[in-house]
Amino acid sequence: MIHELLLALSGYPGAAFTWSKRGGLQVWHGPGQNPPPPWPRLVPALRGLSVRPSVSHWCFPFQVSQELPFLHPSETSVLNRLCRLGTDYIRFAEFVEQYTGHVQQQDHHPSQQNQGGLHGIYLRAFCTGLDSVLQPYRQALLDLEQEFLADPHLSISHVNYSLDQFQLLFPSVMVMVEQIKTQKIHGCQILEAVHKHSCGGLPPVRSALEKILAVCHGVMYKQLSAWMLHGLLLDQHEEFFIKQGPSSGNVPSQPEEDDDDLGIGGLTGKQLRELQDLRLIEEENMLAPSLKQFSLRVEMLPSYIPVRVAEKILFVGESVQMFENQNVNLTRKGSILKNQEDTFAAELHRLKQQPLFSLVDFESVVDWIRSTVAEHLWKLMVEESDLLGQLKIIKDFYLLGRGELFQAFIDTAQHMLKTPPTAVTEHDVNIAFQQSAHKVLLDDDNLLPLLHLTIEYHGKEHKDAPQTREGPSRELSPREAPTSGWAALGLSYKVQWPLHILFTPAVLEKYNVVFKYLLSVRRVQAELQHCWALQMQRKHLKSNRTDAIKWRLRDHMAFLVDNLQYYLQVDVLESQFSQLLQQINATRDFESIRLAHDHFLSNLLAQSFILLKPVFHCLNEILDLCHSFCSLVSQNLGPLDERGAAQLSILVKGFSRQSSLLFKILSSVRNHQINSDLAQLLLRLDYNKYYTQAGGTLGRWTAVSSLFSWTMLHFRFKYGGSNLVPDYE
Repeated sequence: MIHELLLALSGYPGAAFTWSKRGGLQVWHGPGQNPPPPWPRLVPALRGLSVRPSVSHWCFPFQVSQELPFLHPSETSVLNRLCRLGTDYIRFAEFVEQYTGHVQQQDHHPSQQNQGGLHGIYLRAFCTGLDSVLQPYRQALLDLEQEFLADPHLSISHVNYSLDQFQLLFPSVMVMVEQIKTQKIHGCQILEAVHKHSCGGLPPVRSALEKILAVCHGVMYKQLSAWMLHGLLLDQHEEFFIKQGPSSGNVPSQPEEDDDDLGIGGLTGKQLRELQDLRLIEEENMLAPSLKQFSLRVEMLPSYIPVRVAEKILFVGESVQMFENQNVNLTRKGSILKNQEDTFAAELHRLKQQPLFSLVDFESVVDWIRSTVAEHLWKLMVEESDLLGQLKIIKDFYLLGRGELFQAFIDTAQHMLKTPPTAVTEHDVNIAFQQSAHKVLLDDDNLLPLLHLTIEYHGKEHKDAPQTREGPSRELSPREAPTSGWAALGLSYKVQWPLHILFTPAVLEKYNVVFKYLLSVRRVQAELQHCWALQMQRKHLKSNRTDAIKWRLRDHMAFLVDNLQYYLQVDVLESQFSQLLQQINATRDFESIRLAHDHFLSNLLAQSFILLKPVFHCLNEILDLCHSFCSLVSQNLGPLDERGAAQLSILVKGFSRQSSLLFKILSSVRNHQINSDLAQLLLRLDYNKYYTQAGGTLGRWTAVSSLFSWTMLHFRFKYGGSNLVPDYE
């Protein structure tokens, strides 16, 4: 019977010890006898237990019948205890055999993960580790066989004593196996599950689970080696914590601070908070989809690997992948890892051989590889590819740094962009842009071919389908035909390798949004200046009350637009650009440069109010009113007729209403000290308190202002001057 017992404990039941899927391993009760009712199986409580195993694994109907004459009651109890041990082993063996076979070759999409059952190389590694943990049990059975052959007088109690070390181990491991099966845990989530169960206080259990975890870590290190050293994402079953595609945006907040913190950066209090929430929502919608090729799959990231370390791993692999996939002579550029792939591979192999995972050693190796990649990219971008020069080009064209060029372009292209665009408008506009560049002596033969003005018109085919444009900028929906060429105008720039790593299509699209906004402000400013020129041409003619209203409105419009333009160019663009250059010159780390540039771009969008809908909408309404006013003045050089006077009255009321709304928003935010950007714009507009004294309204016509403006109008017409500006009042 001893050999029958050893065979049963090895997974081969026979006549005396039978096996059933429901009842497990049990002693035969004799002919015609039914087994007694099941009794609860006692399992030690495990620290961190988060799953309740199946009831069939907790209760087994295999008590030995008390009527068998050749078994003592104590032997029956011991056999029942050993049968439970053998039951666990058989189920372990079934689990290992089921999932250690060849990995399924079918594609596993996210929608199919719950339908396809358990799969993946991490599960296979878990089974391999589990099998290695069972090896001491099998060896113990072989040793028992040798001992019984040497001494036939040994009792069942000796078997129980020899296998007692597994009475704690097997139930604990079975709990984890049941958790994997019931919750369909796969991929790096298996690492998390094994790690949590290994934190218990039972040394045999902890030691065994650490062995299983080490085997599973071997798979992770192989994926890390392929990703960090070769830029290859070997993840057929979506098990790794890095994935291809944009982030799902559910990254949990981390208590840790980043290594290099570059920063990113009449109304009621409730309305102010809503304004700030709108800004944050717009910024998230516009900046979050950075359209990176790879991102973190946070749900697969084990808790003992911080997100900051995972971000470094993502950066290294993404950089290597982008570097090696370019159609350039890489032998001339050299390896991005400085030909240290073998050294780094040896370090990762050393970590793989460690019995216990050490976050300190792991992060040290990751930092070593990351610093090597970041320094090489910095040298390649800053020194060899002249990053500072490229940023200067971006500033000159996308941010209107070459103001004389765009002033000449506005004058040249004004007539062709007033009407809705056609198929030939884009060609004509680029000819005008080239002519404007020659006028201002911008004849760089290498630069101009990289710049191209684009016109989005109805029915245009997109060869390079642009990414979805988000944000509150006045973009045209695909079903809307642009009302004018100005509304459809954009700028594209051919980025040279390897600067494409920094200036991605998504980044250039955000620059394009800023470009359109700045150009619209500059165009309004030019039109208002043209209206002043018309005013000076007629200063010798007799004026009437309507003229005083008209020119006072122009002065107020010019006052607001000029200060807005000054705020954008000086307080935002120049200030942020100088900070960006300082941060680039202060580091030799490309990742820090990329973070600084992202911070710079997000600040441009935020401080120019593109992301703050209430302010941005109000400013756009003001610019539209200025356009309408300039059109009215240009079309009616003489005194306004009744229809023109009615249009002027509408413009006065509209401008007064929008300027009042703008003042209320700016003043309320300043009083609550929420947004320093809005406070800075208000400082520009209200530096001499004229805005405040006027009740926060510009362009409003009163009897006192009528008499004053008419008098000043005659005085200015006689002696010259460009502004009735609020500066002198």
